[in-house]
Amino acid sequence: MKTQELLSVLETNKNKSLLFEYAEGVFVGANYHITEVKHITVDSVDCGAQTDSWKETIIQLWESPDEVGKTEYMTVLKALGILTKVGRIKHYVSDSEVKFEYSNAMFHTAQLHVSDYNIKGENLIFKLAVQKTDCKAKELCGAPEPTETVNESSCCSPSSGCC
Repeated sequence: MKTQELLSVLETNKNKSLLFEYAEGVFVGANYHITEVKHITVDSVDCGAQTDSWKETIIQLWESPDEVGKTEYMTVLKALGILTKVGRIKHYVSDSEVKFEYSNAMFHTAQLHVSDYNIKGENLIFKLAVQKTDCKAKELCGAPEPTETVNESSCCSPSSGCC
């Protein structure tokens, strides 16, 4: 999701509570705070000696240990206020990818991308997901493409149901 799309979704759902689902059915605690917004420029060289650069907006979520057990989530309006204030100080690149940085005692620190969002009752829920690493220069560096192996003896047997 791009930064401008995130801000637009927030803008049209100001009256909702803001939740983040970082695994199937597992949510960032209601005691979370937005503690930092990073405007990142990535300037990279891949294993095929190809250069690339792009911008990212990384929003850090932190669960306050002093508020464990809190049940009311931050409102979209409050989050939008924080992000708007940040945008006045350091302008957003609207087409930069937005990620959420998060961890807790049961989940390692990760930068999670927004895979989807939905509205459920009075809640705006952003679904977060880990983005797997990949080789960008497979053709240049000779990295093999993953192939799916098929057990032909079981697939093509009369009782397999595949034919």
